[in-house]
Amino acid sequence: MSHAKHPARNAAVALAAAGMGAAMVFGAGASAVAAEARAPLALDTAAAVAAQASAQAEAAHQAAVAKAAQAAKAQAAQAKAAAAKKAAVAKAAAAKKAAAAKAVDWVKPVTGYKLTAGYAQGGAMWTNKHSGQDFAVPVGTPVKAAHSGVVVKAGPNGGGDGPAYGNAIVIKHANGTYSQYAHLSKINVSVGAKVKTGQQIARSGNTGNSSGPHLHFEIRTTADYGSSVNPASFLRAEGVVI
Repeated sequence: MSHAKHPARNAAVALAAAGMGAAMVFGAGASAVAAEARAPLALDTAAAVAAQASAQAEAAHQAAVAKAAQAAKAQAAQAKAAAAKKAAVAKAAAAKKAAAAKAVDWVKPVTGYKLTAGYAQGGAMWTNKHSGQDFAVPVGTPVKAAHSGVVVKAGPNGGGDGPAYGNAIVIKHANGTYSQYAHLSKINVSVGAKVKTGQQIARSGNTGNSSGPHLHFEIRTTADYGSSVNPASFLRAEGVVI
């Protein structure tokens, strides 16, 4: 059958062919557009993933920094606490050492005693109030220097303070005070001698104005009679309780 004999059919076929061509043309264009659309999408996704990874890495870094700072702070606090504890221990040890040193800085003049007449006590044995502290001990008991110093009086007649004291010694100490030891049976030091704390300087006795064997002990502000203070209170302040 000739195409010329059916013009309408030929036109339909032509239109169909043209439509197919157009579809092919437009289909190819749509595919290209879709491909172009997919390319930016892929790039955006990769960028988002990279950004997320970067954000996660930054967050991890910040967390690590915060953790390190917290650890450093805790370590500093521990070091500070340890230093404070060490300082407190050192301070306590120093105080204990100072207290121990002070305790041996002054000592009792005799041991094995009984306290009799006290400071400022009245009695028939002395004209005014009692000027010292009496320690009742047997004759011959060792008498020790209550503190280191220099002997400024030593001998009979109270070492110059009067016969009522019998044989006596007066020692000058570095803090400006003086200690006196009286009614001695024997004196082992002389004027000018340097003595140490606890050194034996004499033996107790019953010389002078005495009602029985004992040591009469004074703390004075000068070397002479009449300047005494309460020896028990003085020694207590120095860490020695009689």
